[in-house]
Amino acid sequence: MWRSWVIVGSLVVVCAVIAFHRGGMLRVQDALTSGGKLFLSVLPNLVLGFALAGFLTVLLPSEVIVQWMGRGSGWRGLFLGTLAGTLTPGGPFTHFPILASFLTKGAGVGPVCAYIAAWALLGLNRFLVWELPILGAQVAVVRIVVSLWVPPLVGWLGGGLYHMVTKG
Repeated sequence: MWRSWVIVGSLVVVCAVIAFHRGGMLRVQDALTSGGKLFLSVLPNLVLGFALAGFLTVLLPSEVIVQWMGRGSGWRGLFLGTLAGTLTPGGPFTHFPILASFLTKGAGVGPVCAYIAAWALLGLNRFLVWELPILGAQVAVVRIVVSLWVPPLVGWLGGGLYHMVTKG
């Protein structure tokens, strides 16, 4: 975790120096104000996402998570992760806290990877609200059909690689 803080912190310092050279302290203040406004706009989603993750951690028995999405759940877990990622609406503020709670309850890395890939590639909400009306049925359906196999494969490969790396 500290590495990401160092990397992001370094990027912030570099950007602040560039902003200062391009427009002085006013430019730096504008950037910080813009970032603060963005933070305040997403704060409600963050609070709700983490609250939901907390409730799921308390309410969902570990046995259920392990049975359906645990490391030993095999293809069933990969397909369930894919289905859940496809059907669950919301943004990263909701999904990642929930997935973190699932991991602490015993979900396997493979099903979680499949979930994330499905959410990114197959999200039903985005498909219905954006792709179909804007791209048209032919393009949208073709894109979905050719993408269907990707999330289970990502889950299978991700789970296998994680197991290899962590087990030596």
